[in-house]
Amino acid sequence: MSTGFKVIKPEELDKNPFISFAQEWPILTAGRIGAYNGMTIGWGGLGVLWRKNVATVYVRRQRHTFQFLEKEPFFGLSFLNKTYKEAITFFGSKSGRDYDKAKETGLTPVAFVDKAVYFDESELVILLKKIYSDDFKSGNFIGFDPSEIYPGNDYHRIYIGEIVTILAKE
Repeated sequence: MSTGFKVIKPEELDKNPFISFAQEWPILTAGRIGAYNGMTIGWGGLGVLWRKNVATVYVRRQRHTFQFLEKEPFFGLSFLNKTYKEAITFFGSKSGRDYDKAKETGLTPVAFVDKAVYFDESELVILLKKIYSDDFKSGNFIGFDPSEIYPGNDYHRIYIGEIVTILAKE
């Protein structure tokens, strides 16, 4: 773990889950140092499910991060402040197949006890253990036509992760 962070409890988290994902755009990372990828996400949530504190994220199969999420049992969410807007945008618009995103943006990847990767520049980091995943299915949308968002029926996969550790910048 990088220095400059302290472990906090989920109840100490002061994030508004609606603003956290829709406006702050965390970087989702999956894999381990040497073999990982990160991508900016705008869809997700924090909450309680099955008596566990969880985060939910959504990733399409064609995203490079997808293969790492499928392979690894842990993933991370790195929340950076607005001074890293260009890096956040880069992580959301470029593929890890073509770029070393951390190198291109100057972010420093750190091993999360060899379970996942986060960025040292983060203000807040959440380490998650996968506990469920499933694909959206066309027949399960109720009162909502998904064709505008999914014209090619390339539905997201839902990942639910139990919150294992939360790190806050000191």
